[in-house]
This record gives sequence, structure tokens and C-alpha cells, in this order.
Amino acid sequence: MDPIYLDHNATTPVHPAVVEAMLPYLREHFGNPSSGHVYGQRARQAITRAREQVAGLLGCQPDEILFTSGGTEANNLAIRGLLELAGPRRHILTSTVEHPATARPCELLERRGIEVTRLPVDGAGRVQVEAARAGVRADTALVTVMLAQNETGTLMPIAALAGLAHERGGRIHTDAAQAVGKLATRVDALGVDLLSIAGHKLYAPKGVGALYVRRGLALAPVLLGAGHERGLRPGTENVASIVGLGAACALAAGDLASESERQRGLRDALWELLRAEIPGLALNGHPLERLPNTLNVSFPGARGSAVLAATEQVAASTGSACHAGSETASAVLTAMGRDAATALGAVRLSLGRSTTPAQVEAAARALVRGWAAARASA
Repeated sequence: MDPIYLDHNATTPVHPAVVEAMLPYLREHFGNPSSGHVYGQRARQAITRAREQVAGLLGCQPDEILFTSGGTEANNLAIRGLLELAGPRRHILTSTVEHPATARPCELLERRGIEVTRLPVDGAGRVQVEAARAGVRADTALVTVMLAQNETGTLMPIAALAGLAHERGGRIHTDAAQAVGKLATRVDALGVDLLSIAGHKLYAPKGVGALYVRRGLALAPVLLGAGHERGLRPGTENVASIVGLGAACALAAGDLASESERQRGLRDALWELLRAEIPGLALNGHPLERLPNTLNVSFPGARGSAVLAATEQVAASTGSACHAGSETASAVLTAMGRDAATALGAVRLSLGRSTTPAQVEAAARALVRGWAAARASA
């Protein structure tokens, strides 16, 4: 039998309702949305509907949504596209725990003369507002901090950071790939100017995403070509996947509160089951301000990779990186002040729509056995 899937922060399965919405655009509705005939009109209408569905989940206007190939492209367009037109503002404020899809564009701009300040995080993995207040400058063009950390699930104080950015005349972008579909991500409540979505994190297919761009904000395109997506994202649209993203957003909007609470309850039950059997088990991330589906724990006396290798009944992941037979501790946990042994002992368990109470109980039992086996062979 397949293992219990507890790696939804890595990717989610495409929801059956999303597949059904996509199928007509993989079969009969094949037109190019830029074509003027009926085949193109059908495709264009489908994209319009999807744009409305994404906007509905975010609480924005449909014309503020641009479709991309995923969260990485959305982040690049937001960060690089804004700095291209920022004029004398030559400073970016970000954090030490960003996903590479944000960190790498910042590094590129840094090599090109943009100054980048990276805010530290506390022991729970959160950026501190006072540190950000000191970091925002008169020449800050952009504050870019993720809404929810992908390894720990810790939520960042984005609304407060948005206020600081706007006080100094700057803009704020948040990579919300992990948060959208798991908790409320209304752009006005967050105060953001730019927000990135990755479809495969919320039960849409891989290879599609979106960028929210507040009205009146100018960006330069990263890719050059024809005038698709208001001239900011050239290339014939991936109609079927865009339809899938729209359907996934509509699905999330329909039961966001109840599904979040259900997953939070299962996540907390998993924590209690593990903690009762594993003395010294450590929680990584904020105890309260955290994604409802995410549990990152460090197993004492064993590496997380060894625990998972000994637990064939569970599919999950660690934050460590393997290089030529050796492991490097998660940079995120290291930035939080975890020592190497604790960081290397970490496992991320991320639940999803299909996770059941029976699976949580079975996964907990299997992980306890896996920990005991890994510790015995350490």
C-alpha cells in the first residue's frame, strides 16, 4: 500500500473537482485565447472566469490578477519587475528564511547594485516588527517577506510590515504560496501590493500560478514577447491549468474556515500523540501563529532523514539538504537558532484535505517506531 501522505506543503494532489473543470479544456476546447473565432472565445471566457475565481478568494478585482507558470515566476515578476521601475529607490528588505524563489531574485539584484537587507527571525521563526521598522529606509523600494514559512508554517506579521513599507513610500510583496487555500489571504486585510500564488500548493496542477498586482502599480515584464496578461507575462495561456487554478480557488473559498479548523485539530492531535511517546520531541515554529496543517518537529537522538527512512508507512520530508552522502542542516532552522543536531533531527509533517483521523493515528505509531529504530542504529 502507498504510504500515508503527509507532505502537502511540497505539493498537493489535484482535486477531483479541479480535474473535472480542466477536462473540457484538454479535450474539445482547444482554442487559442487570442483568436477571434468561437474556439478562441471559449478559451478566453474560461480564463476570464478563472480570473474572477482567484480574485474572489483574495478579495481583489479580477484585473489585478496575472496568470504565471507558478509561484517562482510570480515572485520573479513581482521583485524584479518592480525594481526595474523603482528609480532612485535601490533597497530591498527581506528575511533570512525566504524560499529560494524570493531569495535568488534578491541575490541577482544585489549583484546588480541593489542593496538587500535580510531581517533575522526569532526562535519561533518570525520576523520582528521592530527590527523591520529599523530596516525600512527612505530608499526602500520593496519589502518582500513570505506570508507562511514553508518548512515550519510560521506566519509572518505581513499587515504590520505593509504599514511600515507604506509609511516610507515603499511597496510590499508576499510569497503566499503556502498560505493561500489554508487560511484567509484577503489582500486588503494584509495590506499587500503584490502577492504570489502557486497552484500546486492548493490542489491545482503544477505549472500554473498567479500574481496579484494592486491597481496603479507599475511592473516591468521579466519575459519579452507578445502582449498577453496586460503585456506583463507573454506566451499563449495555459488554459486548462488556469481553469484548474480558478476551480481550486473556488473550492478553497467554499470551505476555508471549516477545513482549516479540521486540519488544525488533526495536526494538534498528531503532535500530542508523538509527544506522549517521544520524550524530548521539539516543536519548530510558532506554537500559535502557524499554518493549520503544518507540524515541524525535531526527533531527539536521531536524524530526521533516518526516521523517515525507517518509517516506510509515512511520506514526509526534512529541511536538510543531502550532498554526496552528507547532510546539511536546514538553513531555516539554523536561522531560528537551532543547534545542528536539533536541525538535522527535523521532520516536516504537513496535512491536507484527504488526511483522516485514522491516518494521523497510524502515522504517529509508525513515526514512533521509526524514531526508535533510527535512534538504535545511530
